[in-house]
Amino acid sequence: MAPDVTAFFDEATNTVSYVVADPNGRSCAIIDSVLDFDYASGNTDTASADDIIAFVKENDLTVDWLLETHVHADHLSAAPYLQDALGGKIGIGDRITVVQDTFGKVFNEGTEFQRDGSQFDQLFVEGDVFMIGQMRGNVMHTPGHTPACLTYVIGDAAFVGDTLFMPDFGTARCDFPGGSSQMLFQSIQKILSLPDETRIFVGHDYKAPGREEFAWETTVAAQKAENVHIGDGASKAEFVEMRDARDATLAKPKLIIPSLQVNMRAGNMPEPDEKGDVFLKVPINKL
Repeated sequence: MAPDVTAFFDEATNTVSYVVADPNGRSCAIIDSVLDFDYASGNTDTASADDIIAFVKENDLTVDWLLETHVHADHLSAAPYLQDALGGKIGIGDRITVVQDTFGKVFNEGTEFQRDGSQFDQLFVEGDVFMIGQMRGNVMHTPGHTPACLTYVIGDAAFVGDTLFMPDFGTARCDFPGGSSQMLFQSIQKILSLPDETRIFVGHDYKAPGREEFAWETTVAAQKAENVHIGDGASKAEFVEMRDARDATLAKPKLIIPSLQVNMRAGNMPEPDEKGDVFLKVPINKL
């Protein structure tokens, strides 16, 4: 089955969110939504999420799932806002507990922050199956960028999050806590073992040098042949050496501090204080 896929590109964070709909029904899933956030002022905005809400309503769709490929470090999730407006269950990989434990310590969250994944409605493991109407989705655990990364294979489409980018841009960084270039190589091989015609939808695009337009759809065959980091049969040793060296030169994402605190809570803000005010923490020399 070929799902109907509609992309929503957020240029402020270079993130691509997706509405994935059953072509023979009205059910859909929303993957990797964005809550707009201005770091300088601390203000949030829902314009990006409202575009998705409008599309869902205009097309009379029913949201079954709000899926996260991982705990994003470059944008805040709008999953709770979308859930309030449209329904659906919020799902992520079960290794979220590892991420919560790691960053619960980084942000000194204390015992009141639950590290069991209970903020999410569904914790997926490798091999799980879920349904979007009559359309089947399969879960692949594809760690490396983070320990909890998943790829959702829905019909002929694979939603890979940050694991792979467009072939001319390469692959995900692996230098966050719990990341591993060796694990990423193995995860990419799992994705590339899908049929060559499988459509791959990436989580971000940054326009590789020489390309004028943003893009987010490719295929397994194109990744095998053309990916600048992993294509044309690159060995594990070659990939790990390249990835580790490249990661050592990369700056942290500008929204990493607010994103991690919110996204490890399934897109919810920390609990407000007695006055109803919400605060995020800035750890010093921790990331």
